[in-house]
Amino acid sequence: MVFADRRDAGRRLAAALAHLRDRRPFVVAVPRGGVVVGREVANFLQAPLDVIVPRKLRAPFNPELAIGAVAEGGAVFIDEDTARGIGSGYLGQEIAAQRGEIARRVMVYRGGRSLPCLEGVTAIVVDDGIATGATMVAALRAVRALAPAQLVAAVPVAPPEGIVRLAKEADEVVCLAAPALFHAVGQFYADFSQIEDDEVVALLAGGLRPHTASGEGR
Repeated sequence: MVFADRRDAGRRLAAALAHLRDRRPFVVAVPRGGVVVGREVANFLQAPLDVIVPRKLRAPFNPELAIGAVAEGGAVFIDEDTARGIGSGYLGQEIAAQRGEIARRVMVYRGGRSLPCLEGVTAIVVDDGIATGATMVAALRAVRALAPAQLVAAVPVAPPEGIVRLAKEADEVVCLAAPALFHAVGQFYADFSQIEDDEVVALLAGGLRPHTASGEGR
């Protein structure tokens, strides 16, 4: 399956989440690309939209490799396999660095205000796709700490092992495609260009369309 762009993926994902509309869900999207997808889902479900901000923890020998992730609210996920042999000193420094970036993004996207109250509601955590799933796990743990009645992970595409990982964290996982041959999220999008913070803010403010369907995979 190849999606035209994140809006296309969002509309298809929204249709797969239609069974949750009557539960008056709250959509929580992972920036940046997940907000484009999340806006389409929120519009279809007539649900409010906000962000949850996680950041991957980068391996010292390969910054593109996730050895775990952190999210606002203090949630931490360490992948014991990929982080094996990495010292606690480096991990501490990397966690601090990513928490600094999380604080910056929370200020930009939500003006520094706290996460929304999700206690007792159906919370749908949306991203544009997962590779390792590390940032989504951290996001799910952060949202779980807010005591929703139901926690749903929703992505257009993920590798089969990623779905297994998410199923350990969420009450329900909705994924449109789980190809066995999986290299990167971007390979399943015709348009996977990056968006900027101001476009995320516009989408959160009122569903304004970005000039390009874009985001960043993880």
